[in-house]
Amino acid sequence: MAASPDDQSGFAPDDDAPIGYMKRTRDYYAAIGYTTPYRWAHYTAAPFQPLQKPVSQSRVAIITTAAPFDPAKGDQGPGAKYNGGAKFYSVYDGDTSQPQDLRISHIAYDRTHTAATDSGTWFPLAQLKRLAAAGTIGEVAPRFFGAPTNRSHRVTIETDAPDILRRCRDDKVDAAVLVPNCPVCHQTVSLVARHLEASGIPTVVMGCAKDIVEHAAVPRFLFSDFPLGNSAGKPHDVASQAFTLELALRVLESAPGPQTTVQSPLRWSEDASWKRDYSNADALSTEELARLRREFDAQKEIAKGLRVA
Repeated sequence: MAASPDDQSGFAPDDDAPIGYMKRTRDYYAAIGYTTPYRWAHYTAAPFQPLQKPVSQSRVAIITTAAPFDPAKGDQGPGAKYNGGAKFYSVYDGDTSQPQDLRISHIAYDRTHTAATDSGTWFPLAQLKRLAAAGTIGEVAPRFFGAPTNRSHRVTIETDAPDILRRCRDDKVDAAVLVPNCPVCHQTVSLVARHLEASGIPTVVMGCAKDIVEHAAVPRFLFSDFPLGNSAGKPHDVASQAFTLELALRVLESAPGPQTTVQSPLRWSEDASWKRDYSNADALSTEELARLRREFDAQKEIAKGLRVA
């Protein structure tokens, strides 16, 4: 078959573009029977707090949507199915001087194209410590903070974001790196970043859902065009993880103003077909959609019980 004019021009395939997660998830939930579309947080302007000192002199905190491993909460290992029982509903913190075992089984990362076998792709503490030892940052904050993946804008804005701000101030944090995983995670950390920034703490979001983060209008955003769950780099690829965090810190320090997005030059694969799969209702049979609805309803009941408890 002869090449089309576009092929001869060397253009990329039409679907080799950032995934539209808001539309994709809206269509998916409609297909399994939830007809009221979710309203994503939307702002047209963002607060912006310049760094008060260079990154090399700053105390930097990590804010994550990953959950501490709890053996009593079911399968949370690599490749585990979505596990609503492992969710957390209040802000938590952890000691950055100690080893941490954080998992993402409780959120909707891309389980088709990544298996959650390397926490360095969603929790860049090891890389941040390396940069502190090298003098690239001043120091790692004594605690990291867990942000609940909450569909309620109000709870995130009025409860969780102020809680994280208080803890950051207690630890005298100079700047924060926020690392989301699932679509709603990206909204959560975007709202937290806006709150921190408006309160005087500079932030950078490292994420994979470009449309959601930009819809919420954050101060600074490093976009990696990777499957969800890999906001801090490729799994088992230390060079990728190091590059991603270092680039995020450069964005933190050099962004000229609010709503600065920088796209990482790293590619997940030369084959962009992975972008067609995530929550793609058009690729699912009627039987599969019905099964997914049953599984989703079951997980909702588990989550409801945890909130009551």
